[in-house]
Amino acid sequence: MLNDTVARVTDRIIERSAPSRGAYLARMRRAAEEGPARAHLSCSGQAHAYAGAGQDQAALATQSAGNIGIITTYNDMLSAHQPFERFPTLIRDTARAAGGTAQVAGGVPAMCDGVTQGTPGMELSLFSRDIIAMAAGVGLSHNTFDSAIYLGVCDKIVPGLVIAAQAFGHLPAVFLPAGPMTSGISNDEKAIVRQKFAAGEATREELMASEMAAYHGPGTCTFYGTANTNQMLMEFMGLHLPGASFVNPNTPLRDALTVAGTQRALAISHLGNEYTPVCDVLDEKAYVNGIVGLHATGGSTNLLIHLVAMARAGGIVLDWQDFSDLADVTPLLARVYPNGLADVNHFHAAGGLGFMIGQLMAGGLLHDEVKTIAGDGLSRYTQDPKLKDGAVEWVAGPTETLNEKIVRPIGDPFQPTGGLKRLAGNLGNAVTKVSAVKPKHHIVEAPIRVFHDQESVKDAYRNGEFNEDVIVVVRFQGPKANGMPELHSLTPVLANLQARGLKVALVTDGRMSGASGKVLSAIHVCPEAVDGGPIARLQDGDIVRVDARDGQLTVLTPGAMERPVATADLSGNEYGQGRELFATFRNTVGAADTGASSI
Repeated sequence: MLNDTVARVTDRIIERSAPSRGAYLARMRRAAEEGPARAHLSCSGQAHAYAGAGQDQAALATQSAGNIGIITTYNDMLSAHQPFERFPTLIRDTARAAGGTAQVAGGVPAMCDGVTQGTPGMELSLFSRDIIAMAAGVGLSHNTFDSAIYLGVCDKIVPGLVIAAQAFGHLPAVFLPAGPMTSGISNDEKAIVRQKFAAGEATREELMASEMAAYHGPGTCTFYGTANTNQMLMEFMGLHLPGASFVNPNTPLRDALTVAGTQRALAISHLGNEYTPVCDVLDEKAYVNGIVGLHATGGSTNLLIHLVAMARAGGIVLDWQDFSDLADVTPLLARVYPNGLADVNHFHAAGGLGFMIGQLMAGGLLHDEVKTIAGDGLSRYTQDPKLKDGAVEWVAGPTETLNEKIVRPIGDPFQPTGGLKRLAGNLGNAVTKVSAVKPKHHIVEAPIRVFHDQESVKDAYRNGEFNEDVIVVVRFQGPKANGMPELHSLTPVLANLQARGLKVALVTDGRMSGASGKVLSAIHVCPEAVDGGPIARLQDGDIVRVDARDGQLTVLTPGAMERPVATADLSGNEYGQGRELFATFRNTVGAADTGASSI
């Protein structure tokens, strides 16, 4: 039986979204009726479209069991996307063997927040999601495709691709992951070296050796940050094949899943026997399933922005209260770094997503009656893919945890509620990730120090200025101010202060990554400082309370909210490392709680 809160939140989303969702679906039905433009193109237009197709030219010009448009984020400087180099050839060969065709419709950018962390390039990161969506739209705009395959993994990339897929919602959308790199040194060991370096107790050579041992080969980073949270969502929301998310790159099973995904993309096209457009897969129930998965796994806070933006592209209106209400009834069933010692490979081996989906369904927390690219019903996603004679065969997945330190049954969770919490009070709205924060740190009330950039925080730390309980406020970091960069480079500093026995918290209108963990952080504060939000009225020494138990974010100092708002010189955000190209995005972007989108 479906949980009452899950049912109530789902009904609330359906009612709230009815006008926009209805209009969206009507557009998609019209597009489906019109079909791809291949048959309507001029002979010259068709010749242009097929000229580079080699041996597939004749099939495209005369007949085809379906033409797949591939949108790829391949590049070979980022480990997560390097494996995609091999995918287009494998997809083309598979489509050809099935009587179809496949073409790379377009490439889209893929940047890594881990590389740009703490640099000006990070200020392009959030906006890259909208660029990815638009670039994918350009690739598909030739309208010669019956189905689409999306090759993408990381932080802003999957959300951007989902937004694009919904713009072309009359087409089926199959997402093919690359998989996580094999395990290197433990994430906990890596974090210890980072904290030692921040404290001046480790050399840069020691830090570099640690990082190279952690990030050592092709595939996604193995901690449970935004990239792997994206992979979880694609499975919970029915856009991956069952069990596909965490299979390592360049393995026989990974290749077999890519073959199976390509075959499925043809089967569910309008020319196949099981037409399943993505507009029917990504409905309100699918988004609720995704949010439940986010909470149950202790996923990345970035998805509180991305899921809102993704949903709006399909006419569905989510708000942070939906997330908060679902968190209250969703138990935390996984401990994966940073809220545990295991990485995603260990998680997958312990039962992984198939086990968790089965447990959450048994607890009435997921909608089974949904469409997926694998067929009707989320129960399909309790199965595990296995290799048999070189092809994928799905078998029943585990019904018991294979490692209770990593995944737990629904009757014995790590904690009774999800890992994310909405905060509200006279400082506005914010969110926090508490799955990795010890309960004794869930409430911090202390004097504040106010900063306008993260480097100033690190300078104050190096100068020995933090000697008592403190809430660090970093403002003018919202989407309008500078693109809302992640402030993950503050994590070692704040963790060191907390390790000294100080009460520590962070309050910011910026973001922390899915790797944030041990320190209580009120992030995504809305309205942001540059919009005159209450955070812009704070001064050093004000007493602020961050309360993750009762969901409060409050300044307690009398008269603080009567002060004029502070201003900041943001001219330094406008130029350098491509920032001058993104002025339009900074000027038009919406608030974080509406998805921080410019499109």
